[in-house]
Amino acid sequence: MDENKKIIRVLVAMCSIFFAITAYLTYLQIFQGKKLMQNVYNRRNSEIEENTLRGSIFDRNGVVLAYSEKSGESYERIYPYEALYSHVIGYNSKIYGKSLIEAAYNGYLLGLDNYSQVFGMVDRESRGNDIYLTLDHKLQELGGNLLKDKKGAIVAIDPKTGEVLALVSKPDFNANSKWLEENWVSIAESEEALLLPRATQGLYPPGSVYKVIISAGAIEKGLDKKTYEDKGKVVIDGYEIKNAGEKALGNIGIKEALAASSNVVYSQIGVELGSNQLKRLADRIGMNRDIEFDIPVNKSIFPYDTMGKNDMAAVAIGQGEMLFTPFHMAMLTAGIANGGDVMKPVLVKSVMSPEEKKIKDFKSNVMYKIMEAKTADIIKDMMYEAVENGTGANAKIEGISVAGKTGTAENHLSEKNKGGEHAWFIGFAPVEDPKIAVAVIVEHGGSGGGVSAPIAKRIISEYLQSIEKH
Repeated sequence: MDENKKIIRVLVAMCSIFFAITAYLTYLQIFQGKKLMQNVYNRRNSEIEENTLRGSIFDRNGVVLAYSEKSGESYERIYPYEALYSHVIGYNSKIYGKSLIEAAYNGYLLGLDNYSQVFGMVDRESRGNDIYLTLDHKLQELGGNLLKDKKGAIVAIDPKTGEVLALVSKPDFNANSKWLEENWVSIAESEEALLLPRATQGLYPPGSVYKVIISAGAIEKGLDKKTYEDKGKVVIDGYEIKNAGEKALGNIGIKEALAASSNVVYSQIGVELGSNQLKRLADRIGMNRDIEFDIPVNKSIFPYDTMGKNDMAAVAIGQGEMLFTPFHMAMLTAGIANGGDVMKPVLVKSVMSPEEKKIKDFKSNVMYKIMEAKTADIIKDMMYEAVENGTGANAKIEGISVAGKTGTAENHLSEKNKGGEHAWFIGFAPVEDPKIAVAVIVEHGGSGGGVSAPIAKRIISEYLQSIEKH
């Protein structure tokens, strides 16, 4: 009798284990199957890849940016524009793996839409899905040519949709596998940081472009009604702050102060706003927070827990210890253009099956509100003035209203050498109905107005002309 009980217990235990395993496998297949299939580290995918013609990647207008072709017994990934999209599409190497869009959308590109491919055998050749990006190839190519051998980034966004129109990072590298694998060590060890996507992961002090955010706080506090005395320099808590060339601007309001990029006025505004308001502004615009996007974006950094008056003054003119990615700065610029609403950024527009059926369509929505619409309208007008009659004059385009702000950001190199500052420009156009917002940074470029504003002008002009033709 005892023997029978033991047998029953063993059978019950075995059945329990069997049902537990069955339940777990069912859970994996039904709820985690897609995730497992699309994971680039899934070894099963390497077998699938050998038998799959990887989907192509196109720009918004159907220009082929990446495709695969048969090479012996397997497929080779081809990037016809070599380095131009290395910091967007990334690379696809048997030795070094995948990055960026190639990694994030690996499952779609391999056509892993059938759960049986996770658990079953792959015994036939198949074709993956195609991906259409929001990028405009002509704009991307122009951006690459404008930066040339400079270090820096260009980001262009449609303010109303959040669609990314250009995403340029320099320096870059040839992403084609043969070249990449032959030169990997020199690329990885380069002092130029060739593998760093500066547009999305580079972190820089914002300089005077941050004054547009400080302006929002000033307007909300009613400081736009106030007049300030600008003598060319001011001492705050023992910290001397000067205008460029120590130019005295006299008695001016914030509209004139933004156009002339007055450090004297904005440092005083920073102190008037105070620590709590400066922190609230930073939080409102998404500092220290992840940005949900198709490829990784570094958090912009606002490191202050406590702030002295000198910190408040430094932050108000975009100096101190805070750092921004060019991508985040472009999003904020687009947010101002869009009445204070920052749209969730979109890089992948759609996924199409080999039969040209739409598998997935990506739409945007409001990510966060950085200011009220009436505040945004005032800042638009201030930024327009900065281009028409201020430091952003090199961004003027005949017949088109352009709003913008220059920035010349100090850094470790500029502390030793004049002209080593990072050159920023942010802007959008047309002011009355913005179609494009841009952020440009040139590392150690010197003057934002002299170096980055003309680049932004070309990007804005090219895009507006292209959509007018269509």
